[in-house]
Amino acid sequence: MNILTLLNAMPGAVAQGLIWGITAIGIYITFRILDIADLTVDGSLCTGGAVCIMMMLSGHNVFVSMIAATIAGMLTGLMTGIFHTFMGIPAILSGILTQLALYSVNLKIMGKANQSINVDKYDLFVSLRYIKGVSFFKNTIFVVALFVILLVVILYWFFGTELGCALRATGCNANMSRAQGINTNLSKVLGLMISNGLVGLSGALLAQYQGFADINMGRGAIVIGLAAVIIGEAVFGRIFHNFGFKLIGVALGSILYYLVLQTVIWMGVDTDMLKFLSAILVAIFLAIPFWKDKYFKKSVVKKGGNGNA
Repeated sequence: MNILTLLNAMPGAVAQGLIWGITAIGIYITFRILDIADLTVDGSLCTGGAVCIMMMLSGHNVFVSMIAATIAGMLTGLMTGIFHTFMGIPAILSGILTQLALYSVNLKIMGKANQSINVDKYDLFVSLRYIKGVSFFKNTIFVVALFVILLVVILYWFFGTELGCALRATGCNANMSRAQGINTNLSKVLGLMISNGLVGLSGALLAQYQGFADINMGRGAIVIGLAAVIIGEAVFGRIFHNFGFKLIGVALGSILYYLVLQTVIWMGVDTDMLKFLSAILVAIFLAIPFWKDKYFKKSVVKKGGNGNA
């Protein structure tokens, strides 16, 4: 195995990890802040990519297309939020229903299963071609890293506002929040909209980066996003305590995930098993806190009790 092959592939893995890091931040908002398992992302990622590509193919500016993709993502979150709050459907089932509906919606947006865009004919914001042999300011890694930092700053500001604090309080204790006069349903819908808006934006960047939008591009997005969140917390949790740095840690977790993935591919592991390995990795990291509480803490309490006796 040639180590140079791996090193040459690493910049692409970092760029892709950063793009997926935006999805991971969106998943962090629902999973950690709102305490909701939202499966909408498997559909909203494709929606963002489809809207962006179709807007650009019809002659719109790349930034206008990305804004439209973000809004489209927010609308998918709104749909899930209405299912959950207005119709009383459990959050996880609401996400599944929206994801199911989005398959047809995405097909209608694109007109077929996939749509490609040529970097030579269109002025893309990011591209696989912009990894090497381009100026520093056009390099995809630099551009997306700057983009992620800007998003983190905006989210840090928002979650410090009264509305943002209400959203965080809803995730911590919905009953207490309602007792304090917070409209928890509004907070949940808003959180889902922000989360899926970020996922839609990530889908727009991913579609540009790979040069096409595909109906299956969002499949498994929830697993990749959760892997990034869990890895980010495991690796950087003891270092980053500030909310803004936690979001950056999630993005860095996404980069680590793709670096490990690239290494696994380089080692010759069957690529058909990658999603299986990702699922096992996420399951183990999610189980660690439970194992600590069940086995480690119990033994400590027991030991203390014997000492007091």
